[in-house]
Amino acid sequence: MQAVEGGRAGGSHEVGIRDGQPIFDGVDLTVLAAQVSTPFYAYSAQAIRSRINALFGAFHGLDVRICFAVKANSNIAILQLMAQHGCGADIVSLGEMQRSLKAGIPAERVVFSGVGKTADEIDAALSAGVWRFNVESADELHLLQHRAQSRGVCARAAVRINPDVDARTHAKISTGKAENKFGVSIDEARRWFAECAALDHVQLDGLHAHIGSQILDLEPFRQALQRVEAFRRELVQSGHAIASVDIGGGLGVMYRPGVDMPVEIADYASLVRATFADFKGTLALEPGRWLVAEAGVLVTRAIRVKHGTDRQFLVVDAAMNDLLRPSLYDAWHEIVPMHGRDEPDVAYDVVGPVCETGDTFAQGRVLARCEAGDLLMIAGAGAYGASMGSTYNSRPLPPEVLLDDGRYAIIRRRQTITEMMAGEQFPQAWHET
Repeated sequence: MQAVEGGRAGGSHEVGIRDGQPIFDGVDLTVLAAQVSTPFYAYSAQAIRSRINALFGAFHGLDVRICFAVKANSNIAILQLMAQHGCGADIVSLGEMQRSLKAGIPAERVVFSGVGKTADEIDAALSAGVWRFNVESADELHLLQHRAQSRGVCARAAVRINPDVDARTHAKISTGKAENKFGVSIDEARRWFAECAALDHVQLDGLHAHIGSQILDLEPFRQALQRVEAFRRELVQSGHAIASVDIGGGLGVMYRPGVDMPVEIADYASLVRATFADFKGTLALEPGRWLVAEAGVLVTRAIRVKHGTDRQFLVVDAAMNDLLRPSLYDAWHEIVPMHGRDEPDVAYDVVGPVCETGDTFAQGRVLARCEAGDLLMIAGAGAYGASMGSTYNSRPLPPEVLLDDGRYAIIRRRQTITEMMAGEQFPQAWHET
């Protein structure tokens, strides 16, 4: 790691001001921007550790596995941080499995979720020895049986229940309603268990439920968990041993101060403890956003201010290919000018340079007046930011930087245009089918 001029800030991982400069996890972001160049992601290691410790603390005394949802932030350095502090991984692809294993997460702490597992992915996961497959369809269950049988192994599996609960979140991140593609009904799951004796290479002894993401209300969790627990009791009474219950993730975070009111982790843990008080097996959790969202920022620089007929556009060098959430979900992210000047407020449409009207981070956002060259920080960008990035408009992927008490390390360097085109080629040989 390299030391940044300005040194440490008492171990704080909050964004603050020192000598007029923005400090994040002890690192001067203005100095960092000069060294790394914008746009770039910065993550606070201390903030992530704090969230991991809080989660383990809330469930102290229970047999619990925390499996970080890799899709939220798949950088191997972030995954290594998770591994170092006892977390496993919730994966949905072969690539996520390989990242997790490379980062030091043991295969026995990996759960494989997702509706579209292929035979090749199942084979690879069986070879690696992942802890569980969260199975989402009868076809997948039979494929798992076939692939495990061909390899002479027994796969451990949980059925993903779709409890038909409205998570009261954005429609595109709701996963637990009957019309969503995820999981199966309790009626179908009941049939699976009734017929599981025929599965001689699949040990079906787990339940799984995940109803959505960015949930800010305890009630949807209560409804879903109670339905899962009622079904677990029914299965036990019918003679089926249930060794694990995976309660998914979904805990929301504060993107908009004063508006978003996240569920307190202690209240969530109390609900889980009360609901599963009679369960003696392993509880698995799949937090993603809650562990990393507020630990990350996207630092960008103003290119220019464009005066429209009835709007002012603040054009920045980050774009929708760097942070897709505002375009995809109309998601709110706090945008903070970092110039430190005492300026009057101006309402801006904050936009990027990509050739899409949807390349907009905010509309009519009131900010202290900005000029070309000013730095801005887009907060709450640690989850579903870099991991959803693309090279649209042939824009190379931005760097990612890990901060830790006054130090920084580049954990993904900026992609070059040559690297971006490396897999492409002119036709070398033509083939006929």
